[in-house]
Amino acid sequence: MNTKNIKFLSGNEALARGAWEAGVKFAASYPGTPATEILESFVQYKEVDAQWAVNEKVAFEVALGASFAGVRSIYSSKHVGLNVAMDPLMTSVYSGINAGFVVVTADEPGMHSSQNEQDSRLIAKFAKAPLLEPCSPSETKKFIKIAFEISEKFDTPVLFRMTTRVSHTKENVEIEERKETEQKKFEINPPKYVMVPANAYKKHIALEEKLIKLQEYSDNSDLNVTELKDKELGIICDGVTYLYVKEKYPSASILKLGMVYPFPDKKIKEFVSQVNKVVVVEESEPFIEEHLLQLGIKCLGKHYTYRVGELKPENIKDIIEGNPKTDYPGPSRKPVLCPGCPHRAVFVALRKSKVIVSGDIGCYTLGALPPLAALHSTICMGASVTIFESFSKFIGHDKVVGVLGDSTFVHSGITGLINACYNKGKGVLLILDNGTTGMTGAQPNPATGVTAKGEKTKKLDLEAICKACGADHVEVVDSSSETIDIKLKELLPKDQLSVLIVRYSLCKLIDRTKLPAPKFEAGKCKKCYMCVSVDCPAIFKDEAGNIQLKSELCAGCDVCVAMCKFSALTSAKKS
Repeated sequence: MNTKNIKFLSGNEALARGAWEAGVKFAASYPGTPATEILESFVQYKEVDAQWAVNEKVAFEVALGASFAGVRSIYSSKHVGLNVAMDPLMTSVYSGINAGFVVVTADEPGMHSSQNEQDSRLIAKFAKAPLLEPCSPSETKKFIKIAFEISEKFDTPVLFRMTTRVSHTKENVEIEERKETEQKKFEINPPKYVMVPANAYKKHIALEEKLIKLQEYSDNSDLNVTELKDKELGIICDGVTYLYVKEKYPSASILKLGMVYPFPDKKIKEFVSQVNKVVVVEESEPFIEEHLLQLGIKCLGKHYTYRVGELKPENIKDIIEGNPKTDYPGPSRKPVLCPGCPHRAVFVALRKSKVIVSGDIGCYTLGALPPLAALHSTICMGASVTIFESFSKFIGHDKVVGVLGDSTFVHSGITGLINACYNKGKGVLLILDNGTTGMTGAQPNPATGVTAKGEKTKKLDLEAICKACGADHVEVVDSSSETIDIKLKELLPKDQLSVLIVRYSLCKLIDRTKLPAPKFEAGKCKKCYMCVSVDCPAIFKDEAGNIQLKSELCAGCDVCVAMCKFSALTSAKKS
């Protein structure tokens, strides 16, 4: 093997590389762990128009539109992002595609950075779309090329399931040259592309017939591999669990499903007939197990306790022996806002104001954790605004505040604000504008004026948008706790809907531009611990109860200085 053709790639990087080799020309996404690096990897390829979209629904639709226009295209997001795109997904399976179209969903068992756990294999059955799932980065690159072939062969979007371990694991991957694909002509064909009821009814009939052909393909595909060894134990698995099984039971017979849906029923029955005991090992939901039971196949699946969290290699023996899960995660390091984060001062002010705060998905969700403890609901992207509207009506608009970030506001907060204004909502909404999509690694968004490829573009005017939505009062303020405190006291009692755009560029932190750390005089410290209540990793209480300041971590935001009433902490900035 020529080592010049080998690269050390993560699953996400290998996916982008494989799609590029397959001739992809358009990629769209919205950042979210564990999928973020897929689109970031596409940015390096000049042949691919790679874009961060406003949200996942928009990303899906523009990628689908590129397919209709005749170029191979790809959509990617984390599992909850696919929820946002469910509307076009469900209908695109009816309409079909023109050039190949792959829909990547990166599931996150274990919820390392998500508000729920989902198993997107269930969506494949619900949407009636074929689903592929690789077990490693090298297999990811191989499978993504096949996904485009299946898409074009069967005129269908293809779901492609990644999980955290496959997305972020790295291995040596053999790379190849790009194979250009000729752009297909878009033929005007309303019965195919216009999904009014009469057309959709016929397309549904055709879809059911297509699924039969897809199942035949699955039965004969090399994506589903039978490894016959010791016939006493037969294990059926998919994705990363295949590697765990191989590690723990190297002599067992295995049926590895790479094309998980439609199920290869003939291959499954043939495998089952050759082994004495059948065990299904799969992460998350009992998707394969339930299908085997529907086929009348007696099998052992994992105990229901394994539906929670990730599977690990050490779980495999217990699963095969039918034991419940016992290794639930123990205490871990509490996540905190970064030193110098502009959101910290905002939550200090909100805590002081004792208001009820509806929050959103982003870094600022950490404002819910003690000692800040100043965020009281988080459901999904954009829900801060909509829940804020209801809170303000039924709890009192002078007692509640809504909080979301600039990227989240553009993603799905604008419609909520329009709804609140239209339905005469009152109260104060804070848009924490740090000039980036901070939680997922500082990606640009429409409010930054920069594209995914670093090119300058039109910059969304948040103030003008809020005014156009109908907000009674729109004001840009700084992120100091004093300013927020003053503005809340001023605006909460008013019979109006106010939007405060709290503006502070996070790029100062990203670029490692640090202001001087405050001066600390231990002799003046009264150990009131108000400075520690800002929850900054740069300042903490040691085992003896003394305050310690780590200047190497400090970003010089001086939030702790504002909390100190005894001048033990003083600003080192020049006046």
